[in-house]
Amino acid sequence: MKLTINGESRQVDVPADTPILWTLRDVLGMTGTKFGCGKALCGACTVMLDGQPIRSCVTPISAAENKKITTIEAISEDKVGQAVQEAWQSINVPQCGYCQSGQIVAATALLRDNPNPTDEDIDTAMSGNICRCGTYTRIRAAIKQAAQQGDK
Repeated sequence: MKLTINGESRQVDVPADTPILWTLRDVLGMTGTKFGCGKALCGACTVMLDGQPIRSCVTPISAAENKKITTIEAISEDKVGQAVQEAWQSINVPQCGYCQSGQIVAATALLRDNPNPTDEDIDTAMSGNICRCGTYTRIRAAIKQAAQQGDK
């Protein structure tokens, strides 16, 4: 199967029902995307598929054929992703850090689609991305800061 991951063409030989997460981690060695629950409930495995956030733990690799996968490894390659990562660091969002790749990917997807989100927009876009350390107020603040950076 031919895939486009972070702008690079990749060939993988896996069953069509293999989750994207395991193709990334086990076959391609891209371990930035995390396994959290395996049931699309926590968001740790969030990647973008054609610019939209998806849960890679339940999405079969066959769904990614002829589409573009973006992972945390490439999120800083555009202006929005850079702004999100800079805001994350500036506000010290991570505590344990485990959920952060999924949080950052989801936040980047949000700001690409909606450069000036309201609190409600942020809550809706980030719902399902669980932070066991409870850094939600810092996550929201970082998204707002990244949005302001985009305004400049």
